[in-house]
Amino acid sequence: MLFKRLQANRKYYVLAVALVICVAGSLFWRESQQTAQQAAGKIPLVRTATVGTAGMSSQAFTYAGEVRGRYESQLAFRVGGKIVKRCVDLGAAVQAGEVLFELDSQDLTQATAGYGAQLAAAQAQLQLAKNNLNRYRQLFAGAAVSRAQLDQYQNAYDTAQAAVRQAAAQYEQGSNQLEYTRLLADQPGVVAAVNAETGQVVSAGQTVLTIVRDGAREVEISVPENRLEELRQVKRCRVTFWALPGVAVDGNIREIAPMADQITRTYKIRITLVNPSPQVKLGMTASVQVTPNLPPMTAVAVPVSAVYQTGSFPAVWVVRDHSVSLRPITIGTMANNTIEVLTGLEPGETIVTAGVHKLQEGQMINSIDGELP
Repeated sequence: MLFKRLQANRKYYVLAVALVICVAGSLFWRESQQTAQQAAGKIPLVRTATVGTAGMSSQAFTYAGEVRGRYESQLAFRVGGKIVKRCVDLGAAVQAGEVLFELDSQDLTQATAGYGAQLAAAQAQLQLAKNNLNRYRQLFAGAAVSRAQLDQYQNAYDTAQAAVRQAAAQYEQGSNQLEYTRLLADQPGVVAAVNAETGQVVSAGQTVLTIVRDGAREVEISVPENRLEELRQVKRCRVTFWALPGVAVDGNIREIAPMADQITRTYKIRITLVNPSPQVKLGMTASVQVTPNLPPMTAVAVPVSAVYQTGSFPAVWVVRDHSVSLRPITIGTMANNTIEVLTGLEPGETIVTAGVHKLQEGQMINSIDGELP
């Protein structure tokens, strides 16, 4: 009886142990499945692409500008006064010697008349001194007067001559001042700006009119300082016009400003147009395309989204055997959402182009292959 009871207990013991093993195995399998699922969930999905080469030396830059004249004259009166007449309008074509503005000349006319009266009086005194001198020369020749008396009349004659010259100079100056009340065009051209109106009182030297002379036409652009050295090496550029879609003109860089503008901090550059079309008018909006004369350089072009910034050093994620590693690069110019990589990448390598901010060094990835732009 005891033996049978022990055998029955042993069977229960074995069943209990088997049950415990089954429960533990089930729990372990479930935990391993959860761990695998969590691990699979940590593998990010990113977009990758194989880099190629692109010639970046031929990249062109476009600047907006305005058509200007080669020579622009800011005209002003040489005397002050009140404007009584404006003879030209904005945009009018003028010829050399044409009257542009007139000042009130009443005061200067009276002053000139006074100078004329002074000249006439000085001439009368000169004639009197001349007659007296001639008479005393005759008396001196007859020994009727002394040498001292003759010298006095000679001195009076010389003084009268000087007074005539002084009065004549004042009269000429007054006549010139009177003539300056009319502002004349010194060269043929086009009125580009009018800065004064009839009834306004202006001072001498105050700009009242701007004339663009006939002749060469230029385009003025503003360039940042980091492009100056490239532009110094450029011999010719291409100019197009917003209002003239079918017109393109070659241009030569003529002048680069030595100092930056105090407000915009850019440098003014003048580009002379080579044989411009008659359709090109002053003030038109122009686009200047400049291709720097850089030495040939083979660079790698990658999307801007592929660059991962770590502090002040740019880098990209390079894919190898389904894992990523961060590699520092040296970048160049940027254009059309791509950036030039000078060093750090070789053609044929695979990089991450989207999802760079959720990666870690050595991390496994799932990738979707793409194409570089």
